[in-house]
Amino acid sequence: MQKSFFIDSEQLEIESDLQLQRPLSENGRSLGVVSTPQGVVSFMVELAGVEDGSSCRILEPACGDAPFLAEFHKRYGSEFEFVGVDIHNENLSVARERLPRGEFILKDYLGWQSDQPYDIIIGNPPYGIIGDETHYPIHILRNRKSAYKKNSETWHGKYNIYGAFIEHSVKLLKPGGKLVFVIPASWLVLDDFHKLRLFLARSGMLSIYYLGKAFPGRSVFVVVLVLDKGKHGLQLFDGTELKLSKERYDGAIIRFEDEKTRDFENSGVPLEECFRIYFAARSPEIRKNRSVVEAQLPGCVPILTGRNLHRGCIDYDRCYSGYWMPHERAAELRAFYGFPHLVVAHTKGTAVVCAVDERCYPWREEFHLVAKTPVSSLTGIMEYLNSDDIQNHVKQLYREFVPHLTSVMLRRIPIPRGLLK
Repeated sequence: MQKSFFIDSEQLEIESDLQLQRPLSENGRSLGVVSTPQGVVSFMVELAGVEDGSSCRILEPACGDAPFLAEFHKRYGSEFEFVGVDIHNENLSVARERLPRGEFILKDYLGWQSDQPYDIIIGNPPYGIIGDETHYPIHILRNRKSAYKKNSETWHGKYNIYGAFIEHSVKLLKPGGKLVFVIPASWLVLDDFHKLRLFLARSGMLSIYYLGKAFPGRSVFVVVLVLDKGKHGLQLFDGTELKLSKERYDGAIIRFEDEKTRDFENSGVPLEECFRIYFAARSPEIRKNRSVVEAQLPGCVPILTGRNLHRGCIDYDRCYSGYWMPHERAAELRAFYGFPHLVVAHTKGTAVVCAVDERCYPWREEFHLVAKTPVSSLTGIMEYLNSDDIQNHVKQLYREFVPHLTSVMLRRIPIPRGLLK
């Protein structure tokens, strides 16, 4: 296996390169490989487009067997310069047979540099978080993570490798060039991508096509991102129907907002102004607490999880976490476990699922809302958050961009003034 090279590269462990020599079938998931349906490939190649008689350089990163280059060749002809880059030689062997005129490079794309910029960069980058095998899907590349971060200006938090592919590709585009990627929709709203959104806003005009669950057998919800380098603005499509258009875009979260959703949000006080939003104690913190036990002893209550939370009620009896602790010690984990407050689901999709914890139990998961100012009734706010109006509002704005409710979504929910003292 040919080694990859990085700008300011550091020595990589041999183990990682040996793993990459295994057959692709053994490495697919751990490299973030997701095959692209032909219909999506065709749609993206159409979005990329070229004028008749034009010539351009076209790049497919993490190209696999080069489905995008092959479709481009089929639709627009052979008078272009086709380049594919992939980390796995087995992929490139198939790509070379499929497109003999193409140039295929065996490199780690995130460490590869080109001496010439590209007119079009198109493809389906890998998806996943790099880390330890027990927690994260992309573990083969864990020894390269520090080099990736060093070469990235948008890497933040856990990040997802597709974000790094986007940044690197934008930098390889010519002025006036076009990037066309199919990627998870999560970057539209997650805090981990706030640097990427700002980078993209400064780089070009964004056209985003929400395709939903377009990959058979996969739970990921995707968008096609088109960036026209050097232009400005934002367009958001539901499929091919234009839903939102802005002449200027500043890197804020992207959602299906319209006059109706804006009016609804302006009708009340943002939740973040009424409540402090906390997250539950994490598993490592729980395990370290000396009051926590792994058996139901007298005076101990279950440490609750999202499975205990239901709309309007809490199951206090079942222990899904496997941990108990003395009821009177719950506030050792979080001070707000010591008094009644609202609990809102983080782990039940983008639906808003809320209940009042009247018994003041310890928790391992979910959002916990503590009032900043007096409220007329926690039960009244709970019923409002569980209402159809709120479910429809959140669904309209965020579809299934992410598999869980986020604090950003929660913060913007309007609370009627009548529910506040």
